[in-house]
Amino acid sequence: MNKFSIIFRGFLALTYYIYFTLASDPCSLQDFCVADVKSPVLLNGVTCKDPKLVTAEDFFFRGLHKPGNTSNPFGSKVTPVSVAVLPGLNTLGVSMARIDFAPGAVNPPLIHPRATGLLTVLKGTLKVGFITSSPENRLFTKILRKGDAFVFPQGLVHFHQNVGKTNAVALAALGSQNPGTITIGNALFGSNPPIDDEVLAKAFRIDKGLVDEFQSKFSAQQ
Repeated sequence: MNKFSIIFRGFLALTYYIYFTLASDPCSLQDFCVADVKSPVLLNGVTCKDPKLVTAEDFFFRGLHKPGNTSNPFGSKVTPVSVAVLPGLNTLGVSMARIDFAPGAVNPPLIHPRATGLLTVLKGTLKVGFITSSPENRLFTKILRKGDAFVFPQGLVHFHQNVGKTNAVALAALGSQNPGTITIGNALFGSNPPIDDEVLAKAFRIDKGLVDEFQSKFSAQQ
């Protein structure tokens, strides 16, 4: 093997290493980066607050002990703890949420585009599931009771349903400071401005009148 070949192979190996190193979230270069929610600077995340101005309150949130108001069409309420309400989460890659369910309630099909979710049932009985990507569209579903946990892979459509006779409560751990939530029904039928009814009629193979009815119901929830 000549000198040029050795150098060239070394260069390829270095390029391969750098590529896969940059393909993941970078390691933090400081102890913390508390979100400066008042900063006008826009970037991928939130700018850091001056460390000298940081206090213990920046790492604290109170409220997960309070039941959420489930008096809505779905009968469920999500109380998120993301960087928006807990500035100390900034750059740490985690967040969580409390989910309350009335009997028979659902947390309708949704997607977290930026996070894997790990759900733990604290009270009641839930039916949960997620659907794999096309073309399989395979459904994985499970009945969960108090103390059970279930993981939802990042970016996949999933749902929760209270199949018990009492209220249910769950805690969700999420692998992002800002996981994002796309509720499928709201996104498709409650967008602003609305998606053309002909597009939705063809996509779901239903009549335009039914699309209009769905859009009126979802837009009324906004």
